Amino acid sequence: MQHDILIKKLLLTHDPDGRRLDSETMLLAVGNIMFHASTIIVASNLYSASFQKNDITEIETLGCSEPVGFIITKICKKLCKCSGEGDINSRIMSLFDLIGKYSWDAKVVLVLAAFAVRYGEFWQLRQLHRGNTLAGLISSIRQLPYNLKPLKLQIKALSLLVKTMMDVAMCIIKFEYLPLQHVEPGNNIFIVTKSQIYEAAYWITRSSLACFSQVMDFTAKKRNMSKCMLLPLRFSDSTIIATWELSSLAYRLSDICSNLGRQVHLCHEEIERNLYDRLLDLAHEEHIDNQKILTLFFPSKNYLPLKDCSTEVKVGVSELKNKIVLLLISKPQLLNPVDIFLLVQQTCDHPLSERLRESYKIVWIPLASSDSWTDAEESSFNFLSDSLPWHAVRKPRLLSSAVVKHIREQWNYKDEPIMVALDSKGKVTNHNALDMIKIWGAQAYPFSASKEEELWQDQNLTMQLLLDDINPLLAYWVEQGKNICLYGSENLDWVQQFNDETTELKRAGLQLETIYVGLSHLGERVKQIMARSGETSLSDPLSLTNVQFFWLRLESMRRSKLRLGKTPSSDHVLAELSALLDMDDREEGWAVIGSRGSTEVIRHQGMQVVEFLRNYSEWKENITEFGLLGAPRNFLEPDSVAGSCTHSYFVPSRENERLSQGTLICQACKRPMKKFVVYQP
Repeated sequence: MQHDILIKKLLLTHDPDGRRLDSETMLLAVGNIMFHASTIIVASNLYSASFQKNDITEIETLGCSEPVGFIITKICKKLCKCSGEGDINSRIMSLFDLIGKYSWDAKVVLVLAAFAVRYGEFWQLRQLHRGNTLAGLISSIRQLPYNLKPLKLQIKALSLLVKTMMDVAMCIIKFEYLPLQHVEPGNNIFIVTKSQIYEAAYWITRSSLACFSQVMDFTAKKRNMSKCMLLPLRFSDSTIIATWELSSLAYRLSDICSNLGRQVHLCHEEIERNLYDRLLDLAHEEHIDNQKILTLFFPSKNYLPLKDCSTEVKVGVSELKNKIVLLLISKPQLLNPVDIFLLVQQTCDHPLSERLRESYKIVWIPLASSDSWTDAEESSFNFLSDSLPWHAVRKPRLLSSAVVKHIREQWNYKDEPIMVALDSKGKVTNHNALDMIKIWGAQAYPFSASKEEELWQDQNLTMQLLLDDINPLLAYWVEQGKNICLYGSENLDWVQQFNDETTELKRAGLQLETIYVGLSHLGERVKQIMARSGETSLSDPLSLTNVQFFWLRLESMRRSKLRLGKTPSSDHVLAELSALLDMDDREEGWAVIGSRGSTEVIRHQGMQVVEFLRNYSEWKENITEFGLLGAPRNFLEPDSVAGSCTHSYFVPSRENERLSQGTLICQACKRPMKKFVVYQP
């Protein structure tokens, strides 16, 4: 009966106004203080495993009308006043009146922080008083004891009690962070849990008051302790009584922690089941915007869940309303650096990026490899989230396990990066738009699977497709319609022969830009050839990063084709891409020749390349009739171009785009084709 009356009085002080505090970070800060203080005399790792954290730089607040430091100072003063005689419950209710506007997790953490600040100040003076004149003077004025050995038993009990209070506080924080909107009203599990939270908050506050009172008593015991300095160590009756009081409170709170922990776990399981089912239902419902689905993914009850990595500004899901949202899902390590650079280039430096900047947003969702985050994963996420130009989840550790399960099971995430595209209404339009962005960049907007099919429709393997967006100079060459030859090998002799022959051709008047791109696996020999080509001007050099971009885009093209159900036997572009990417397994070199004016490229390999280059004089006269692509093919495969072609192809042409120069060669029969212009309404 008395317990129920107490809880009712406690609830009368609770009048939250929406203000929020990053309780978990504040609790970690308290753990830091207690860790350093407890090791001075207790020599214990009591706090290091669960709460000790060294890189706390900011404790966030939301909707608070006063600084956190100010409210902690007010609580310290209230604790000091409440440490005297009088009814303990009245003093506790007075303290709860002061923090009535805060949530339950914030209440207990603020009280713990107020005690930890005063306790930390005490130990700071104790550490500095011998070597620091100012600290020594303050210690003398405040009459702090010099010999704490008689208090060791009491201090150890105090440290254990504070650790137990923090464990209980963490249970409350976990409950308050749950998305409670997914709980049906009247659920008995949650009713019981809330009742236990009220009780836990009361006993944490009562225990903090006891700890605060005993720290203040350290000064009063100075005289008695100074008399015992020369006597054998013996604990006084008052110390034993104080220790017993603290230990009794620790025992009670330990029991509360066990029960509350079980209840919070049951609540968590109930919510996760409801949330997973709700996510499945939403996938089949029509919505007016994307806010429902995004709110489920990024609950924002206690904080703004996202951040703009480029500006460090915290944002809510409302910032994504009516936008295409690309969810980049990966491990905390994200991608290798070259993949990241390519993705940044294709989304931020693309010519269309400025126009589409406010039409879509990329949100990075890092998922740990296991159920818990490692320090290495935390460090990687913190570094990358401060470096990327997109949005990111601010606290990925708080992502619901139901959301993670949905991503893994429904979106088929297997620890390899994917980019899920959501339209402005929250509907999934592409389960992995990563490859199409690497290929076409912002041109792939709105990044749907249907857009990917549209981009591949009637798309031949052209020099523009191969080189687009890799390097500004290459893009300019393609735009100008220059003849370009890409070649690669790690055989230095073959590369030397190739360069000797192309040098002679250029001297003979052939306009041809040669670019060495190595192989898809950039080994040491490839890097040596690249360095030598740059030094001797044997070909137009590309940076190592640009060469890696080239091969990454080719790999993305092949994956994109395969995802669309194409096979090398039925798709010419896929067959050519596979042939290039499989060159690593061969000793011979290869070359691909094309220009912007051509609707295809030609690929030769091995000594065949050197042969047709060496015999330039025999086929150069055919360039006018067959073009640079058809002339060498006519030389190498003369019987394949005899006669007239009977096939027909429709090649869409964009407005103001130049018609291809020279003769087009049929991909089916390799004969020259005639060109006609067809106009459609």
